[in-house]
Amino acid sequence: MRVGRGGGAGAGDASGAYDAVVLAGGGARRLGGADKPGLRVGARTLLDRVLTACEGARTTVVVAVPRPVARPVVWAREDPPGGGPLAALDAGLRHVTAPRLCLLSADLPFLTSAALTRLHAALDAAPEKDGALYVDADGREQYLTAVYRTAPLREGLERLKDGPDSTPGVLPRGTGGQVRTGGLSLRRLLGPLDLVRVPDEERVSFDCDTWEDLAAARDRIREHGHVLDEWISAVKAELGITLDVDVRLLLDLARDAAHGVDRPAAPLTTFLVGYAAGRAEGGPEAVADAVRKAEALAQRWAAEAK
Repeated sequence: MRVGRGGGAGAGDASGAYDAVVLAGGGARRLGGADKPGLRVGARTLLDRVLTACEGARTTVVVAVPRPVARPVVWAREDPPGGGPLAALDAGLRHVTAPRLCLLSADLPFLTSAALTRLHAALDAAPEKDGALYVDADGREQYLTAVYRTAPLREGLERLKDGPDSTPGVLPRGTGGQVRTGGLSLRRLLGPLDLVRVPDEERVSFDCDTWEDLAAARDRIREHGHVLDEWISAVKAELGITLDVDVRLLLDLARDAAHGVDRPAAPLTTFLVGYAAGRAEGGPEAVADAVRKAEALAQRWAAEAK
């Protein structure tokens, strides 16, 4: 079924602005009722990892009981509390003003900003579509790892509340007579939407529903090819650093300092490069400039020993 858009295909999307709604409630029954968003992978909570991935959002709404998190968010609560993902989306959508929103669960340890960028690009390429979502290797649509246009979501919710199924006794109503979405399936709203399906080749939609899932996520980030990026991301988050630098450039400098001068020179040199860049109040260019100077110095040092 095709869903009406209101305002035409892609209306309001030109600015590229988007909000994010993160669903962080739920009973985590398969985890024995554990606080799933607070569980850690790579020394960071699952919720903070998701918040890092969607840090480009203009407004991020987390539907859950408020808790300490890595960056500022807007808190919302579904009605009734524990009423399920559709009720949570309904609550979060009330704070959304951007023409698009990322709808995410709070248990996605491998979600990245690049993965969300791919979804936005897929939606940009299909202005007639209502959203873009990842599809996992088993063909399952990941409705909570997705980007949607806001207008079709609002329209769909209104249809659920005002349509023939919203007669008294069919859908629950609040004290003011408004239909409640608690207990309804999220698929009831999102299933009819016309969506771009993006293959999840990097498993960014992998979620932690069980203790086995959590153990697998912790093992994966320690694999060769992942561990360095994970560690750098964790350190940056812990220190409140948003600067992106050329890690390979720093590693090359550390190698040359270790081999051409002395092994302890490697960490000390990279520290001094970072300190110098900070003193210069520069971005990645300041780091690269400091690295070039230190690299030239290390080469001159090593040449004298020949």
